[in-house]
Amino acid sequence: MSRFDLYNQCCRYHGQRVRITCRGGRVYTGEITRVSRNKVWIRPDAGFGGYGYGFFGEGFGAGFGIALGAITGIALASVFFW
Repeated sequence: MSRFDLYNQCCRYHGQRVRITCRGGRVYTGEITRVSRNKVWIRPDAGFGGYGYGFFGEGFGAGFGIALGAITGIALASVFFW
């Protein structure tokens, strides 16, 4: 998937819970809070397999950024968690 396609997919999923797989095999699950041309920011959610750090709580912080070039796949988390 090209970087442009990943950017468009991240924009389409903004505000939704997603599951992001990176090249190194790490999987991140959380809500997309911001998207730029180079990065996507997610807020981890412990209820969906994320880290659930306290300082990323509701309404505070944007989470952490993942470089679009490191992402190999992105899917809605609801597909994996019913």
